[in-house]
Amino acid sequence: MVRFALRRVITLPMLLLAIYGSAVLLVMAAPGEGLEAGAKDLPPEVLAAKRVAYNYDQPWWQRYFWTWPKRLIWDQDLPAHQYEDWTVVEILRSALPVSLQLGLLALSLAVILGIAAGCLAAAFRGRWLGHLSVGLCLIGISLPTFVTGVLLLVVAGLWLRVVPVGGWGRPSQAILPAIALALPYAAYIARLTRSALLDAYSEDYIRTARAKGLSETQVLLEHALPNALLPVLSYLGPAAAAIFTGSFVVERVFSVPGMGTHVVESIRNRDQSLILATVMVYAFLLASFNLVVDLLYATVDPRIRVGAKTL
Repeated sequence: MVRFALRRVITLPMLLLAIYGSAVLLVMAAPGEGLEAGAKDLPPEVLAAKRVAYNYDQPWWQRYFWTWPKRLIWDQDLPAHQYEDWTVVEILRSALPVSLQLGLLALSLAVILGIAAGCLAAAFRGRWLGHLSVGLCLIGISLPTFVTGVLLLVVAGLWLRVVPVGGWGRPSQAILPAIALALPYAAYIARLTRSALLDAYSEDYIRTARAKGLSETQVLLEHALPNALLPVLSYLGPAAAAIFTGSFVVERVFSVPGMGTHVVESIRNRDQSLILATVMVYAFLLASFNLVVDLLYATVDPRIRVGAKTL
């Protein structure tokens, strides 16, 4: 297990470097440097001073692969074009915890709701409760997050007035965005759980458990569900990454001061330093969650570790 984990950890920096290099190529291919935004009326000498301050006077390879990473990680004074007197590190420090809190809450809701709905759909298959669970799952998968977000905002926030419709800081303000962000992934987890449980019900160990006189609840929770969670575990890595990287739509709908606003604004203003920083934050989150899920999967299923040793 330790060797398997070390191999995955060693490949992580190489993966991040490859992602950063690809992001740099895309940023260089985009027209403009971002300094032109709001600088049309500036004198040439002021614009030249800004180019020096943002390191655009350096060769591209030195700026992207030495100066900016050094100023971001070591000096922590990498400026953002679109914000005056606000560095990229300060932006990430203020916005990243909000997105992480929202993402963790949405992921927890997705897992809880998805597994519960999948268990109901499998336990009551062929009955109205099972059909209802499957129908709700199809609706949850079909509706994008901005549609469910607007519906929740109008119904729960404006019509019923049971929770706040926007902002951040109070626990009640996180309810609607977390639900809107979690519903599509909860629906997919429910489908995975239901399918895995139905496959498990046809196995011999389930028949043996029933022959011992165990109740259907014990058969489900103690025997079928632990084995049915393997597909769910393998899905949690991409799901967590999608929740954290796709939260900017929900953040915009509910006015959550997370990474989403800065991602959209940095792309619109061609703020290259902020674009690259946010891309690397999301890439690190994606790689880290996939690593954690792989380790969990290898813990649950020892065949993963055996296959890794033969590589």
